[in-house]
Amino acid sequence: MTGHAAMLAFRGAAALRLVRPAAALRAVTSSARRLATESGSTPAAGAESQNSMPRRAAAKPTESADASAFPSAVSFENELAGSESAPQGVRAFRDESPVAEDLTRSFRGVSAEPFPEQVARVLAEPINEDDIEVKPDGMLYLPEIKYRRLLNRAFGPGGWGLVPRGPHTVNNKNISREYALFALGRFVSQARGEQDFFGDDSLPTASEGCKSNALMRCCKDLGLAWELWDPVFIRKFKNEHAVMVSASHALTGAKKYLWRRKDRTLDYPYKEEASAAKSSSFRR
Repeated sequence: MTGHAAMLAFRGAAALRLVRPAAALRAVTSSARRLATESGSTPAAGAESQNSMPRRAAAKPTESADASAFPSAVSFENELAGSESAPQGVRAFRDESPVAEDLTRSFRGVSAEPFPEQVARVLAEPINEDDIEVKPDGMLYLPEIKYRRLLNRAFGPGGWGLVPRGPHTVNNKNISREYALFALGRFVSQARGEQDFFGDDSLPTASEGCKSNALMRCCKDLGLAWELWDPVFIRKFKNEHAVMVSASHALTGAKKYLWRRKDRTLDYPYKEEASAAKSSSFRR
C-alpha cells in the first residue's frame, strides 16, 4: 500500500468512528419517538439536539406526608382550602379545629356593630382612682392585672384573647412584639408591646411584660382606663394624690427627686429623706 493510500484509509476509519456514535444516537432517538407515539404522548421539540446525558427526574411529594406537622404548610393550605384557583394537584388541608381562621392576619368583625349594652356599660365605667399607681418618674399607670379583670367583667373569662401577630424583636436591651386583641370572636385592636431587659436570663420575664404592655395599649380602643391618656386628668390626679419627694439610694447614697402617691411609700432601694416634700406643681 502506498503512502497516499494508507493516509486515505486512516481518514476513512476515523470518519467511521465519528459516524457510528451519531448513528447510534439517531437510532435511540427514533426508538424513543416510536414508543412515545404508541403510548399516545409526543416527545418534546428539539429532542434530537439534546445530548445523551439522562436527566434526573424531580422527586414527587409523598402522599403520606402529614401537613399538620408543619405550621407554615398548615397556614398555606388553609388559604387554599376556600380558593377555587388552587393549583391542580395541591390538596388543601382543612383544619377541623373550632378556630380554622388564621388569626395572625385576620381583621374579622372589625367595627361590624357595637358590643352589647351590658358590655358597653362595663367598658365605659370611670377608672377607680384607688387602682392608679405612680411610677418614680411621675407616670400614671394601671397594673396589667386590672385590665384583665375589666376584660373578664365585660366579656367573661374566655370571651377575649390576645393573639401574637409576629415574632419577638430583640434589639439591644429591648424586646417587642405585635399583638392583636380579639373579643367575642371579633378583632378589636392591634399594638406593639415592649419591655426593657438587662440580661439574656431575664428574656422570658421580659417577654411576658411585653405582652402585658401590648394589652394595655390595645385596651385604649375599648375606652378602658382612658383617663390615663388624658392630660387634664393626669394633672388633676397628680395635684390631688401624688407628691415629689427627695430620696437617697440605699447602696450608693445618690440623691434624687422621685414621685409617689401620698398614701404610699417609696420602694427599695430608695429611702425618703426627712426634708419636706415638693408640690406636684414643681414639675409639669
